Amino acid sequence: MAEHAARRIALLTHSVNPRGGVVHVLELGRALQAAGHEVTLIAPAARGQRFFRETPCRVSLAPLVPQADGTALADGVRARIDAVRSHLRALLRHQHFDVLHAHDGIGANALADLQAEGLIDGYVRTVHHVDRFADAQVQAWEERSLREARLLLCVSALWRRRLREQHGLAAHEVRNGVDPVRFSAAPQPADAAVAHELGLWLADAEAAPRPAAGGRPASPLVLTVGGIEQRKNTRRTLQAFARLRRQLPRAQLVVAGGASVLDHAGEVAAFHAEAAAAGLAIGPGRPVVLLGPVPDAGMPALYRSADVLAMPSLLEGFGLAALEALACGTRAVVSRIAPFTEHFGDGDVHWADPLDADSIADALRAAVALGRRAPPAVCSRFGWAESAQHHLALYGSPVRDTAPAREAA
Repeated sequence: MAEHAARRIALLTHSVNPRGGVVHVLELGRALQAAGHEVTLIAPAARGQRFFRETPCRVSLAPLVPQADGTALADGVRARIDAVRSHLRALLRHQHFDVLHAHDGIGANALADLQAEGLIDGYVRTVHHVDRFADAQVQAWEERSLREARLLLCVSALWRRRLREQHGLAAHEVRNGVDPVRFSAAPQPADAAVAHELGLWLADAEAAPRPAAGGRPASPLVLTVGGIEQRKNTRRTLQAFARLRRQLPRAQLVVAGGASVLDHAGEVAAFHAEAAAAGLAIGPGRPVVLLGPVPDAGMPALYRSADVLAMPSLLEGFGLAALEALACGTRAVVSRIAPFTEHFGDGDVHWADPLDADSIADALRAAVALGRRAPPAVCSRFGWAESAQHHLALYGSPVRDTAPAREAA
């Protein structure tokens, strides 16, 4: 493995809450720190907030004034950009960073401002996925964050291709990873207690761990991670779950996560309406359980408690939750589209057409019937230490190589 001179690296993320991009920053930071580099994690946060997961890295939070409910998206994004920019400007008065690396448009726009002021030489931007925003100002910020970066990275070939075709920009692909110690298929003594505390299992069902192998459980648990969002396809997952319950009437759908900067109120309201129309009660111990953000220590137990992870997303950067579920011995249903098709094979996951609720239901039914499994080999191909080494090699590449960085479509 190549050795790299120790660097001072700042990793910027938009939030301290559990989202895929934030997980990437925390785990990449941990791996870079373990490789001998000095890593500082920077994010906007209101008073009293902290990262949802402990980290060995230095943490420097940009003070953020809490936004009132109903705040326009552009105003909320502007507040985060301003907070990060002001915080970094103060940091840079007494601290030098060899690498300034943003993982979203909020941090990248703060860095673009500092670059325009001549306070920094440039920044790295990782693209997890590119959103399309109805608000023209927010969309302009998103595009600027890509255009002004001196080095672009992305987590899948899909987004490398889209950056080239849709934006005329070239990027290097870097992999996500999974921690096989944290996400393990080995049952833990506290698993059942975590499941009970989270309100899993139907109210009249025995609060017991899932079967270790084989067989169709009487009350299968379908888990989806990421909250209720259009791109996560949560409503179609609900429709598929309703079909599954026709054959498995004791099945339960558990929705975890949802701490997003974006407003998904309309999608949440539609989800509740569709659940009511299907006769699916929502609440602890009911057919549908909405957990919201789950304490980080409970996530491995939650994965192990599930019979199948449902991730028939319409848009993903990588699909990290599927890899984590597989590492925990839980089967995963994913969309037969990129980026899933880039790193999963037919023996790794159960495929579904994300636009067809019947297809999703069939895949869920097949996964439940087969029971738990040993983690597939794909889990061992994605490690954070390897990801960190790849990042370090790219950090050392020429950042003003305009031929690849401004490649035409």
